[in-house]
Amino acid sequence: MRNAILLHFLIGVLACSCGVWYVKAEDPYVYINWVVEYGEASPLGVKQRVILVNGQFPGPTVNVVTNDNVIVQVQNKLDEPILFTWNGIKQRRASWQDGVLGTNCPIPPSSNWTYRMQMKDQIGTFNYFLSTEMHRASGGYGGFNILARSIIPVPYPKPYEELTVLVSDWWKKDHKELQEILDLGNPFPLPDSILINGRPQSTAFDVVPGQTYLFRVSNVGISTSINFRIQGHTLFLVECEGSHTIQEKYESLDIHVGQSSSFLVTLHGNGDSSDYFIVASTRFTKPILTSTAILHYQGSSKPASGSLPIGPTYHIHWSMKQARTIRWNLTANAARPNPQGSFHYGTIQVVRTIVLENTVARIDGKMRYAVNKISYSNPDTPLKLADYFNIPGVFTLNSTKDSPPAGPEVLGTSVLATTLHDFVEIVFQNTESAVQSWHLDGYDFWSVGFGSGKWSPALRRRFYNLNDATTRHTVQVYPYSWSAILVSLDNKGMWNLRSANWPRRYLGQELYVRVWNDEQSLFTETDIPPNAILCGKAKH
Repeated sequence: MRNAILLHFLIGVLACSCGVWYVKAEDPYVYINWVVEYGEASPLGVKQRVILVNGQFPGPTVNVVTNDNVIVQVQNKLDEPILFTWNGIKQRRASWQDGVLGTNCPIPPSSNWTYRMQMKDQIGTFNYFLSTEMHRASGGYGGFNILARSIIPVPYPKPYEELTVLVSDWWKKDHKELQEILDLGNPFPLPDSILINGRPQSTAFDVVPGQTYLFRVSNVGISTSINFRIQGHTLFLVECEGSHTIQEKYESLDIHVGQSSSFLVTLHGNGDSSDYFIVASTRFTKPILTSTAILHYQGSSKPASGSLPIGPTYHIHWSMKQARTIRWNLTANAARPNPQGSFHYGTIQVVRTIVLENTVARIDGKMRYAVNKISYSNPDTPLKLADYFNIPGVFTLNSTKDSPPAGPEVLGTSVLATTLHDFVEIVFQNTESAVQSWHLDGYDFWSVGFGSGKWSPALRRRFYNLNDATTRHTVQVYPYSWSAILVSLDNKGMWNLRSANWPRRYLGQELYVRVWNDEQSLFTETDIPPNAILCGKAKH
């Protein structure tokens, strides 16, 4: 027995010294190899430079199962450093794998790096994209779906097939040209078009009459809310970003930047011999841009025709009312067998309220965006590495205040200090005429309230849904309005809280939330990965 224990120990030491992860038999492993490089595509009829993943634009869709261990090796063939982030996928106890500049040093050109992450207790429709600079404006994104384990039932009949739909805004200029516009302090241009799976029209989804399909729809654009609908068909909403929802019928649904939703769509019977239009149009823009794809029925003899289904135009109040209809299915499980409603979030005491106000500013003569008067500037050392190695001078805890302070906007490295397991209320206050969209890495949260004007504590009682609000990872904030979320800070680490509107994020509309306690345990946070890239002050 003693020899067996000694052998176990020696194997573990050898594995660690070789940089290899030694694990006991556990959940399945999925290995993915990606090559990221430039290529050419003609989404708007003229050849332009795009970013390809394994030669594809958009990149390949990833389908995995709850609790799978996913190993993604990235080979960077671009001329700039890159990182991938996993939009909505919770890196449990491992912000090291988050793929943003506050947690990771970027992958240099002509080099490789490997992400290691587990889909622990998650299901749902998500996506991935390049988080560095303005790269995602040229591609480098794709769908990422986490399917339920076979032993955990889903609250709807198994669909005939699942279809991934990626809707994005698009420009004739590539990411470097768009980045230069922002660097010069000029307003960001409106998109030239909307794409569905990389095309403004003619993308075809082949379907069988009479069957029911699950459409996984993500807004992977960088600045534009969209409305999604299918000619002659009803959308049954069943899931939003990892939450099973009440299965309401919709003729169309608004999906804001960074958000995802899944719909069951039942097709007409065998007597139908026509194709139909799938439609995505911009919201809150003038002019409205519209893109179409084709729902191609097997055996169809007629192309899609007729008027496109009508979508909303500006209609902010309509969108806010619709958002309130999206509710949690309290009796359905999610990734675990216990019902979603068994977590009575509305009865938990809030220990801290944080009000984050976005503003537009001119700093050093150039346009910037700020949160509570700080416009984020990336240091050369990732915050997570500075925190781990106790490197001074990189950031200051609570440099972002819990409410908007007085005074002018300034450049800074914004960090909120929080305590592990705190239950926190965050209010996003929008002072602009444009719709905002906010995303929190490493977490989902309850989107409990939307309202016009300025938020006050009294509005909790009038507008908050404390019973069946859905959990999400991205929340919209309407013009001159507020949105409120509740979040249980149960995932230790350094997490990015950012505008999903990428030009705003690029110009400073982001911060980091440090979730911390003094316990040094692998049960609360994994150790620094053996392949971590060291840069800035951490390099030495």
